[in-house]
Amino acid sequence: MLTMACAFAEPDSELQPVQTAQSPVAPETKLSVINNLEPIKGSDRILILAPHPDDEAVGCAGIIQEAVAAGADMHVLCLTNGDNNEFAFIVYEKRIPFLPGSLVHLGEVRRSESIKAMKMLGLEEYNLIYLGYPDFGTFQIFKDFWKSDKPYRSLLTRATSVPYKQDPSFASPYTGESILRDLKSTLLRYRPNKIFVSHPLDLNHDHESAYLFLQIALADVADELPQPKVYSYLIHWRAWPLPRHYHPDLPLLAPQEFQSLRSEIRWLKYKLPVKYLENKHQAVLAYKSETESSAFYLLSFCRKNELFSFYPDIVLDILPKPAPEKPVSWKDRIAAFFGLSGNLPEAVFEAHAETPTMTHPVIYASEGNSLLIRIYKRKDAGRTLKAVLYLFGYSHKTPFALMPKIFMITKHTRFKMLDGPRRISGQGVTLEMRPTELVIKIPFALLGNPDFILASVRGNAGISFVDTLSFRKISIRRK
Repeated sequence: MLTMACAFAEPDSELQPVQTAQSPVAPETKLSVINNLEPIKGSDRILILAPHPDDEAVGCAGIIQEAVAAGADMHVLCLTNGDNNEFAFIVYEKRIPFLPGSLVHLGEVRRSESIKAMKMLGLEEYNLIYLGYPDFGTFQIFKDFWKSDKPYRSLLTRATSVPYKQDPSFASPYTGESILRDLKSTLLRYRPNKIFVSHPLDLNHDHESAYLFLQIALADVADELPQPKVYSYLIHWRAWPLPRHYHPDLPLLAPQEFQSLRSEIRWLKYKLPVKYLENKHQAVLAYKSETESSAFYLLSFCRKNELFSFYPDIVLDILPKPAPEKPVSWKDRIAAFFGLSGNLPEAVFEAHAETPTMTHPVIYASEGNSLLIRIYKRKDAGRTLKAVLYLFGYSHKTPFALMPKIFMITKHTRFKMLDGPRRISGQGVTLEMRPTELVIKIPFALLGNPDFILASVRGNAGISFVDTLSFRKISIRRK
């Protein structure tokens, strides 16, 4: 039996349309909807997970001040110390970092700037956690460095473990187990009921990996911690937000690609009081090591509101294998094709019920004990379709370190597949190129028979996949 889910949903009718101010949207395009973020309460326990020092101020300075004013329990965790920005170092220090220790120094500068900025917003140093994992390396750790004899080596600092003595993770090796352990420890210590984390759509790999590590950590502690509400904030996207620089009179809107109803992302806004906006402006400027080279960009987020979103899970049902169908005669097939008969098995119709289109470019489905991924291809694209897939399965029965971490590259109907850094055969995987779609079939066993999958599809078929670039959580229900 084939069950199917696509990455789009119907809007909530009571929400109000987004007003576009940054870039035009075609008049015929129905706009997405936006709602206000629910108020922060004094009883809330809030954790902000930032990939680098400055992301917490750029994305969540208003939320931080609102939480402080409400008396909520508030903590900020920075996954890295931001020590891989060589260009920012050169501009700020006026010298070239020839030695690895120079970039470690930059990480210490970023940490001190973050402490100063957070004090401007009402937080003390004991509210702040810095883990010091490698800037620009956490996604590769998530993908490749589990149960590894050799930890990840940072590109510029050349460190293989956390080099910051003041960080609680000092000397922890750069492995997936270390990061996951620290996140789980933080969740169980502070028990947040609301978490703000970088967006899975973000073009910066550290921002993606912060979201991915959080999803695994939350699943691991699900029996010990009531599941919190998770809100994502976007920092890096193509030519966004516009115009650049400080514009406190303008709203912060979603990128144009995600303003129409085609996108399943649900956007929420938090309106900053004038005083909060002024404080945010000063807090962002406190990151001198960054603003000397990127002020126009960072100050673009100092606007009338902050923007958050959430993705609903895609849910796939794995149904019991149906009884074998009776063979269908060629006469019945021809009659059904011309709409003269309904004698074809139901499964045949289900298999063609939804086809990827320009507006629905990727559809996930289940067929028996396999995952189906159907990717739209323009007819005039010929045989040029290439796709890159990340498929990270999670099972409550198996430690995540032992689960497959699948990376797959396809070209036409050929593919290469890796599990972490190791090439694998991909036994049971099939690819079928059709006139307007590529259908990829992957046995769930190859993914570790997961309870959910964190999946991303990136492709080139003469189109933009828009929000299918994002990692999506695909929950598997076995009936």
